[in-house]
Amino acid sequence: MAKKVVLFFVKTILPILLGIYLFWYFFDSMEQKELDLFYASMKDAEYSWIIVSLLLGFGAFVSRAMRWKYMLEPLGYPSKRMNRYHAIMIGYLVNLTIPRAGEASRAAMLYRSDGIPFTKSFGTIISERIIDLAILGSFTLFTIFWAYDDFFLIKTQMQNVFGTEKTEGPNWFLIGFIILCLTFCLVLYLNKKWRNKIIALCREVLVGLVSIFKTKNPSAFILHTIFIWSCYVVMFMLPFYSFEQTKDLPTQCMFIAFVAGAIGMTFTNSGVGSYPILVGLVVSFYLNREQVGDSKAIGNALGLLIWASQTFVMAILGLFSLVLLPNNYSKKDA
Repeated sequence: MAKKVVLFFVKTILPILLGIYLFWYFFDSMEQKELDLFYASMKDAEYSWIIVSLLLGFGAFVSRAMRWKYMLEPLGYPSKRMNRYHAIMIGYLVNLTIPRAGEASRAAMLYRSDGIPFTKSFGTIISERIIDLAILGSFTLFTIFWAYDDFFLIKTQMQNVFGTEKTEGPNWFLIGFIILCLTFCLVLYLNKKWRNKIIALCREVLVGLVSIFKTKNPSAFILHTIFIWSCYVVMFMLPFYSFEQTKDLPTQCMFIAFVAGAIGMTFTNSGVGSYPILVGLVVSFYLNREQVGDSKAIGNALGLLIWASQTFVMAILGLFSLVLLPNNYSKKDA
C-alpha cells in the first residue's frame, strides 16, 4: 500500500505540484507594468491566426490516426479510423494529468473499442514515439547548426534563470538511476515468475514495435509522417503573427522556440508552466535584440497563448472522445 502511495505521489502529484509552482513563477517573475502589458497583449492578439493553427493541429491528429492503421494491419488486427482517433485523443487527455501515461491509455482504449491486444498496439505506439523522437532530434540538430550562436546564448540564459549551472560533485541523479536499474535487474534474477512475465511482455511488445517494417504501404506512412510534423511546425509558427511585436521575428527564433517548447513538455504534464516559460525566454531574447520594449511580457504572452490554446483544444477533444469511444470489449473477452 505504501509503495502505491509513493508511486502515485512521484508520478502524479509531484509533476502537478511542479506545474503549479512554475505557473506561479511565470506570473510572479513579471512586474506590475509587465503584467499589464501581458494582459493587454493577450486581449489584443489576432486570434484568427490561433484558429488556423488549431485547425492544423486537428489535421495532424486525424493524420496520426490514419497512419496508425499502417502499423496495426501487419499484425492482423483491423480497426476503425474513428476509434483510432478517439484512442489517440484520450491518450492526450490522460497525459494532462499523468506524465507519459497517455501511451498506455491509448492502447487500452483501442482494446476497449476494437479488441486489439494491449501489448501489440502498445508496441506500435512505442515505435511511433521512436520515430517522433528521431524527427525531433533531427529538427533540433538542424536548428543548432542553423542558429548555433543564438541557440547556446539562449541555453545559457535558461540555465541562469533556472539555476542549472554545472556544479562540482557527483551526479546523484545518475547514481540513483543506476542503483534503481541494478535493483530491478536483481529482483528479476531472483524472482523467476516476474522474470517470465517481463520476458513474455517484451516479446509481445516487440511484435508491435517491428510492425513498421512490415507495413504494406510505406509511402503512405511516410507521407503521413511528413504531413504530421509539417503541421506541428507550422501550427507553432502561426501564432507569432498574432502579435505586432513578434510577427517579424526571424525564422530561427521560431525554430529555437519550437525546440524549447518540446523540451518544456518533458518537465511537467503536457508542459504545464514550463512550456510558456521556455518559449517566452526565447521570444524575449530576440525581442531584446530587436530593441523591443517590455520583451518579457510579450514573450510570456505568446508562450502562454500557444500552450493554452493547444492544451484547451486537446482537453476538449479528449473529453468528447472519452464519451464517444464505443465500449465493445471488456476484460472478460480477453
